[in-house]
Amino acid sequence: MTQLSAAVPARVRVFPMSVFEFDPPERFVAGTVGPPGQRTFFLQARAGRRLVSVSCEKEQLGILADRLLDVLDERAGEAGSDAAAAAYSDDRPLDTPIEDEFRVTTLTLGWDPERAVVLIEASRDADPPPGTDPEADDAVELPPLGIVRVSLPPAQARAFARRARALITAGRPPCPFCGGPLDLSGHVCPRANGYRR
Repeated sequence: MTQLSAAVPARVRVFPMSVFEFDPPERFVAGTVGPPGQRTFFLQARAGRRLVSVSCEKEQLGILADRLLDVLDERAGEAGSDAAAAAYSDDRPLDTPIEDEFRVTTLTLGWDPERAVVLIEASRDADPPPGTDPEADDAVELPPLGIVRVSLPPAQARAFARRARALITAGRPPCPFCGGPLDLSGHVCPRANGYRR
């Protein structure tokens, strides 16, 4: 008689998803915490006393800002112009306390033609791995899941994108040879065959 053994599936505890909606927020900005080279990037939305902060990658923020400006140029007209965005200009630091609700894995951008507003959704999507049992007592815990949804008038959206671009360019200066960020401690440049400059 042959005995068959099956691998015990891994177990993951999945928590309910938190959804934060701001339609529209009083303030929606990107900001950073930390010195250049060690900055953590945040998206922060506030309406009244409700404040939500989520962290994201620099590259995610850069792509969001670029695509947002493309959408505004194509669809928003005068309502999304630089002149209109001046009313929403915001150079203040992030509101405190800065408590990271979750780390963003997906950013989604849309345009609502009926309301003429920009829709931004930042989410943490973490599906449990195949063969997992979320109901098991000895389950491994996943990071919290969540969604932040904001609806922005075009002028506020352009002001957000301009601030995000300024944040990205305010980091470490680029190497003139390879374009990589320069550190105070030196830079190993691949175009210089790995030598410090």
